[in-house]
Amino acid sequence: MKRRAFLKTGTAVAMGGMLSPALRAQQEKDMTDTTTALPRRPLGRTGESLSVVGMGGIVLMGHSQAEADRCLAEAVERGLNYVDVAPSYGKGEAERKLGPALKPWRDRVFLACKTTRRDKEGAAQELRASLAQIGTDHFDLYQMHAITDVEKDVRRALGPGGAMEAFQEAKQAGLIRFLGFSAHSPEAALAAMDSGLFDTILYPVNVVCHHRGNFDQEVLRRARERGLGVLALKAMARTRRGADAKGAERPYPKCWYEPISDPAEAALALRWTLAQSITAAVPPGDMRLFRIALNVAGKDRAPTVEEERALEQFAASLTPIFSRNA
Repeated sequence: MKRRAFLKTGTAVAMGGMLSPALRAQQEKDMTDTTTALPRRPLGRTGESLSVVGMGGIVLMGHSQAEADRCLAEAVERGLNYVDVAPSYGKGEAERKLGPALKPWRDRVFLACKTTRRDKEGAAQELRASLAQIGTDHFDLYQMHAITDVEKDVRRALGPGGAMEAFQEAKQAGLIRFLGFSAHSPEAALAAMDSGLFDTILYPVNVVCHHRGNFDQEVLRRARERGLGVLALKAMARTRRGADAKGAERPYPKCWYEPISDPAEAALALRWTLAQSITAAVPPGDMRLFRIALNVAGKDRAPTVEEERALEQFAASLTPIFSRNA
């Protein structure tokens, strides 16, 4: 696939929606610009700097190895240096596709991985299996994946015989450099940060959750106070999938939620997330949405007052995928 065709694919989706013609024209200009390199931002107190958009390994699932190789190569050439993966993505398919694609670029990429195991033995086994599957001798960042419950996730993992013991031993052995977590509840995120054991947080920073769910403010404030690197999830999510959609065909099958399918609106939502004092955002696992994000993020422009109003209006009628009271 040619470079320009690769990066423009996915922008021909129907574009109804909230944006005025002038606002829409600016988003469309941004999301088709394949020339701008991704800027980088500091990752908390780690001393590292990451591209403002990362690639989730789930993007590579469902594509041939040649397509996966080409996708990562194009992104790295544009300045992307942050890749995040987990063994749970496609029952290991994401790791299997990422390994060969990453091989030529490993020394240029900050590689993050995760585990859902909260016990020491299970976490250690999953860590080593992921290293072997991807074909690397270390992870730059290793994370507790999807913590939600303070007792079952945070205190179990940080207590005696918990996953943190495996992380610390792996760090001493040079298998991992930094420690982080991804969270789906503010309570779990705050508890994990208060332990003082983590360098980064991967958390939903989404315009609908912000305006409708009161989900991000306290967590982002605490992360800044503690000097953590903030990595954002779900920037381009629109709303929850309705119960009546369970049997329907899904245009974005790798998204459990309903993403913003209008590319211009998705581009503006991503720009909003990037303006929230974060280091980097990981777009949805769909390659079409990833390509839009790659182009838009190169501009690194905060939304204007008019764009902020449009986003608030957009969020007003939607159900957030996460909320403080959910």
